[in-house]
Amino acid sequence: MLAMTLISLQLLSDLLVVQLLFLLISDNSTLLTSDIQRVDGVDVVFLLDGSDEMQKGVQSICDFLGQFVEHLDIGPDKAQVAVIQYSNKPTTHFLLNTYSSKIDIMAEVRNINLEGGRSRNTGEALDYVKNNVFNTSSGSRRHEGIPQILILLSGGKSQDDVLVPSKSLKAAGIVLLTVAVKYADGAEMQSIAYSPNHAYLLREFSDLSLVRQRLLSAVVSHKDTVRPGLVQGTSVKRDIVFLLDGSDDVRSRFTDIREFVAKVVEKFDVDKGKDQVAVLQYSNSAAVNFNLNAYKTRDDVLTAVRNLRPKGGRPQYTGTALQFVKDHVFTNNAASRRHEGAEQILVLLTGGRSRDSPRGPSRALKTLGVVTFAIGSRMTDLVEMQSISSLPNYSYSVPDFANLQNIQQSLETNLAQVRPQEVTRVDIVFLLDGSDNTRKGFPAIQEVVETLSVDENKDRVAVVQYSRDPAAQFYLNTYTTKGEILNTVRGLRHKGGRPLNTGAALQYVRDNVFTASSGSRRLEGVPQLLILLSGGRSVDNVDTPASALKELGVLVFGIGTRSSDSRELQRISHDPSYALSVSDFTDLPSIQQQLLSSVEAVVIDVTPESPTVLGMCYHCELRVRMWRHS
Repeated sequence: MLAMTLISLQLLSDLLVVQLLFLLISDNSTLLTSDIQRVDGVDVVFLLDGSDEMQKGVQSICDFLGQFVEHLDIGPDKAQVAVIQYSNKPTTHFLLNTYSSKIDIMAEVRNINLEGGRSRNTGEALDYVKNNVFNTSSGSRRHEGIPQILILLSGGKSQDDVLVPSKSLKAAGIVLLTVAVKYADGAEMQSIAYSPNHAYLLREFSDLSLVRQRLLSAVVSHKDTVRPGLVQGTSVKRDIVFLLDGSDDVRSRFTDIREFVAKVVEKFDVDKGKDQVAVLQYSNSAAVNFNLNAYKTRDDVLTAVRNLRPKGGRPQYTGTALQFVKDHVFTNNAASRRHEGAEQILVLLTGGRSRDSPRGPSRALKTLGVVTFAIGSRMTDLVEMQSISSLPNYSYSVPDFANLQNIQQSLETNLAQVRPQEVTRVDIVFLLDGSDNTRKGFPAIQEVVETLSVDENKDRVAVVQYSRDPAAQFYLNTYTTKGEILNTVRGLRHKGGRPLNTGAALQYVRDNVFTASSGSRRLEGVPQLLILLSGGRSVDNVDTPASALKELGVLVFGIGTRSSDSRELQRISHDPSYALSVSDFTDLPSIQQQLLSSVEAVVIDVTPESPTVLGMCYHCELRVRMWRHS
C-alpha cells in the first residue's frame, strides 16, 4: 500500500503510501517458541466446523488434533480437553471431564467424523460452548483460576452473528484462538479472536500442522497472564486518558459526553491506585482539564468530570490533539506509569471530521504502546475513526451523543480486555519505476518514513529504483535513524532509461535486498513488505521472480497506472486483491479511501516453514484481508 510537477506528484504519492503503510504497520505481537514442552494447568476446548466444506480435510483435522494433544500433559489436575462440533447446530463429542488420560483422548480425536451440513452458525456454537462447556458441571476450572482456551477451526463465513457471543466469552475470561481454513472470512475470525494476532488463516488443510506450534505458544503465553475478570480484582494498573471534543460543534451535547465519561469512570478502581484518570479537551488546540495524578479517589475524579465545561472554539484539529496527548500526558512528568508496566489507554470522543491528519500522531501513540478507542457521531469520518483506533472493534459510531449509553457496555468490556501492546518491527522495501515512463515525476516516500519507528532494532527501510536494470539507492541496514533515511529520500533522483524490466528488478530485490547481509530480518520473524510502483508493462517475464518472492514470505503490493498491465500486477502481487490501479499517478488520492476502508489489519511473521496466517494483530506470513466497504 505524468502531468504533474515533481513536488505535486510526491505529495500525492506520499499520501497514498502513507495511508497504506500506516495500516500495515499496526501494533501487534508475535508468539514464537522454539521448543514447546508438555503443557499442563489449562482447559482447552476445540470447536470444529463440521459442515460439508470441511469434509475433504477430515484427516488433516484429526492429525492436527492428535499432534496438539500430544503436547499436553493430560490429567484432572493438569490439562483437560473437550471437543465440540457444529454446522447448523452444535454437538458435543466429549467434555473437559469426560477423559482423564491422554490415551483415551488421542483415540477419540484421531477418529472424529465430521457430520456435515450446509449451514454454519458459528455464533450459536460459541454461545453453546460458553453455556454448556465452560462451566463447572462440564469440568471447567474457570472459577479456580485455570486458564480457559477455546480454539475455533472454521472453513467459511458464519450465517449468524458472532460478535455478541465472542464478546461474551471474552468477558468471561476465555481466550479465543481462531484458525480459518480455505473460505473462512478473515475479518470475522479476527473479530472472534482474543486479539487480531490470534487469528490464523491457512490456504489448505495440510497447513494445519504448521500452525500447531504457534497455537501451543499462545496457550503457554496465556497460562500465567489470563484469568477471569482481568480488571476486577487484579493488580493490573491502567492509565486512562479521555480526550474530549470540546468545540462549538458539540456544545449542545457536551452534557451527554460528560455523563458518559462519568458512567465509565464509575467502574474504575481509582482508590487503590490501580487506575489513574486524566481528561483533556480540544478544538483548534488541546488543553488539560486534569492530569493522571490529580485525583486519588474515584469520587474526586467523578466530581471533576461532572464539573467539566466545554472548551469552545473551532475547528477540530484531532491530529494536533493526539500529538499533544502523546507529548504531554503519556509522559513521566505527567505521572504516566508506562515504564512501570501500567497499561496506557486513550479514549477519544469527537463530533466532527479532523481538519488535520490524525494518522501520524495516532501511529506514534501506538508505537508508544497506547491502546486507543475512538468514538464518533454521525458527523465524524468512520474511516478516520478506524485509523485512529488500535483495533477495528475499538472504533464506535453513534447517531448522536445522546445515544452514547448504547455503546457503554461494549466499551467497558473492551477496556477490561486491553492487554499490553508490543511494537511490531517491519522491513519495508520500495521498488520504484524510474524509467522514462515516469520521467515527469518520481514518487517520494518521505512521509511514509515519517510514520515509522526507524531504528536498527525496529523498522528498516530500503529503496530500489529500476528501468532496464535495478539499482539499490540504499539497503535495509544502510541507515539506522529516520533522519538519515529522510535526507537520502529527499535527494533521490530519477534514474531514467528503458525498457522496463520489472521481472529482473523483482529478482534483484529477492536476491540482494531481502537477505541477511543487506539487513533483512526475515529469519528472525520480522515482517517483509515490498511495495512496487510501476508506470508501464514489463518487457521481461515477471511470474518466476514474483513466485520466488511469495515463497520467501514477502508480501508484494503492486500499484500501477493505465499504462501498466493490470493482470501482470495481479500476478506479481501476493494476492490479486493487492494489485491497485489508477489511471495516472496524479489520481492516487482517488484510491486512498478504498485502501483505508479495505486494509483492516496486517500482521507478518515470515519463517521458512510457515503457512499463510492472518492476525494483526496484531505472524507466520504477511496476510492482508481486503473486502469491499460500502
